[in-house]
Amino acid sequence: MSTQAAYDSKIEGNIIFTKVDAAINWMRKNSLWPMPMGLACCAIELMATGASRYDISRFGAEVMRFSPRQSDVMIVAGTVTYKMALAVKRIWDQMPEPKWCIAMGACASSGGMYRSYAVLQGIDQLIPVDVYISGCPPRPEALIEGLLRLQRKIDTEKSLSEQKGELTAALA
Repeated sequence: MSTQAAYDSKIEGNIIFTKVDAAINWMRKNSLWPMPMGLACCAIELMATGASRYDISRFGAEVMRFSPRQSDVMIVAGTVTYKMALAVKRIWDQMPEPKWCIAMGACASSGGMYRSYAVLQGIDQLIPVDVYISGCPPRPEALIEGLLRLQRKIDTEKSLSEQKGELTAALA
């Protein structure tokens, strides 16, 4: 919990003092449940990242969910065609808050080498992207670095105030 937690060895019972935001963010960043949207060749590298050699479970993202209602990180891996874009958007809308998106590869980030009428030139035109991973296709190490960047981003969020604002807006 970095600098937002304190430990006093003189107090028995191993008590840790921290902020509610820091505790919530620590739980969220260490239990990411990815929704893999493997749309092209980047999906092979995404599968390799989940396998035993790279093992993303070390970083708390081991539970790949294929149900949008049970996931909080969408990893868009590969070329997004306009035909597939509406399905990606529908799945994104079904994911519960808080949710994050990783654009994996050149095609998901910017359309890649496909400058045509059929290819969406970046998934960020459709849904908000939190982390971009470059490469064609990016190596599993790059995806792991992207997950670590997302964890650092989650660590700095004001989660309690955002939830409180959403709750008061829903009650009003």
